[in-house]
Amino acid sequence: MTVRKRAAVPVPARPAPPEPNPTPKPEDQPIAGAKWGVIVGCWLAIAVPYIYTILYHYKIEWELKKSILINAVVSLLGFVLTLALIPVASKYVLRRNLFGYDINKKGTPQGSVKVPESLGIVVGIVFLVSAILFQFANIPADSNWLVEYNAALASICFMILLGFVDDVLDIPWRVKLLLPSVAALPLLMAYAGHTTIIIPKPLVQYFGENIDLGWIYKLYMGLLAVFCTNAINIHAGINGLEVGQTVVIACAILAHNIMQIGGSKDPEYQQAHAFSIYLVQPLIATSLALFSFNWNPSSVFVGDTFTYFAGMTMAVVGILGHFSETLLIFFTPQVLNFLASLPQLAGIIYCPRHRLPRFDPQSGLLTGTKDGTLVNIFLRLFGRRSERLLCILLLVFQAICCCFCFYLRYILTGWYK
Repeated sequence: MTVRKRAAVPVPARPAPPEPNPTPKPEDQPIAGAKWGVIVGCWLAIAVPYIYTILYHYKIEWELKKSILINAVVSLLGFVLTLALIPVASKYVLRRNLFGYDINKKGTPQGSVKVPESLGIVVGIVFLVSAILFQFANIPADSNWLVEYNAALASICFMILLGFVDDVLDIPWRVKLLLPSVAALPLLMAYAGHTTIIIPKPLVQYFGENIDLGWIYKLYMGLLAVFCTNAINIHAGINGLEVGQTVVIACAILAHNIMQIGGSKDPEYQQAHAFSIYLVQPLIATSLALFSFNWNPSSVFVGDTFTYFAGMTMAVVGILGHFSETLLIFFTPQVLNFLASLPQLAGIIYCPRHRLPRFDPQSGLLTGTKDGTLVNIFLRLFGRRSERLLCILLLVFQAICCCFCFYLRYILTGWYK
């Protein structure tokens, strides 16, 4: 009798148990939230003197005051929108591998974290939307300033685009120097204001009361744009410094504009400073939102997009408000940093890619190197410091220089001009 073998019935394989805690991708991990202590402190320091000077100290015409306050409300909405969009945009830039590592935390767990880069693009976009919405709601279509205002926005938009291109393509330094001059072209071509300069009183007997510079004045405006954008860009390297210096300078510009409006009866002069305010208030508000994420320890990096955008905006504000001399004094730390950096930027002395201080992971302190930057000079002068304390020292120095500018204007009033 033949014995048949029964075919073996395959036993279905058991599915592998799911991993208990699958590790999320870096781009899916939420970034650290905004630092609300920084937000509240900054807003109180800005809002209290602002409200007092606008509403009580200076007698400003109601229509002009109303426009400034409407712009402030639009700027506040821009702040809220920027605060909401930065965490969202961070996920997208991480997916496109736009991230960096915090070199000043190398050797610590924070030094190995991927930090989203180029978040200045969010600030720039919200700034433009705020400025355009304010223009639509408050600036009449027949305003004499509308052409220059739109040209200023075009230059800022152009600079945001070029800054983002730089973040993506990593453009060489020599090309970076030319980018602001290209972005400033819309404003220079549309500029229809005066090209004369007032001669200081001690020199009036030699040159007269004023000199018309013509095309030389426009060349000067272009060079001012180049300096402001690159000055913010090279005075950097520690968490919070790029945005912090922007906020301090922008607040000084705002205070200067309010004082000039309150102390003048000339409608055209007041309007020039008012249009400067219309651009600087959204800059302060959107930058403060970014500052709350960029303050040490930074959860996002601002990128060249922000530094170019901030520098161009402040240059445009100084040009429209006709106070470029005052603006340069506000930029005193940036001027000193540029002069200290000049031998390296010119190739006379070796210039490394990152001119940053040395970080000691054991103590958590930074040590100054021989590189010619204000960051390293401060560390050599005051000794080793933590990154946060160093940033505070540099921002305090920025504020002192701005206050010195106001004092200088006060003592020279009636004598210099």
